[in-house]
Amino acid sequence: MKPHDTLPYSELPDYSDDERIARAQAFYEAIKTRRTCRDFADTPVPREVIETALLAAGTAPNGANHQPWHFAVVESEEKKKAIRDAAESEEKAFYEGKAGKEWLEALAPLGTDDDKPYLETAPYLIVIFGQRKGGMHPGEMKQNYYVNESVGIATGMLITALHDAGLATLTHTPNPMKFLNEVCERPANEKAAMILVVGKPSDTATIPVHATIKKPLDQISSWL
Repeated sequence: MKPHDTLPYSELPDYSDDERIARAQAFYEAIKTRRTCRDFADTPVPREVIETALLAAGTAPNGANHQPWHFAVVESEEKKKAIRDAAESEEKAFYEGKAGKEWLEALAPLGTDDDKPYLETAPYLIVIFGQRKGGMHPGEMKQNYYVNESVGIATGMLITALHDAGLATLTHTPNPMKFLNEVCERPANEKAAMILVVGKPSDTATIPVHATIKKPLDQISSWL
């Protein structure tokens, strides 16, 4: 096996322990203000903000560095309407019983239903696809690895970058999502993971109290 090229690991800042603690605390205080938004304004957002956030998402760790994701940014009013129409059709069946009693009971405190006006109102819908086949270079159709994990990490980083830029987001997962390949003109080897709605909250946007309740540290972690 030939040795691979390497670079020095030299870009990580050398903070003191006190600085690391302070920065970790500052980041937590900032990120804990992130909330899912279901009432968006139609206020335009500069394309450069979205592009830069996508570049940040593209730095996420992933299987074999194949970067098995594609972010289809939808701003066309026609395509947003097509997505809303198809998504609401799926959601109607979901809320009429397809989801099952237990799932609907779990969603009840959030006040969600099959009406999704934000899919047309928000300036951008980012449809996130995982690529089963691909590779690092255009035209490759190599096997990709850890696609779901890689896409999940990249999506989390994208949401964080958009929040840091002062934008609200909503993760929306209609089921099934095959219609998104057609609307977004994506190949069959890609599978939609979710729609990320992006924009500014409306003046009347609210947050369910239930959504503000977060588990404490001793419930989400253990030290061994």
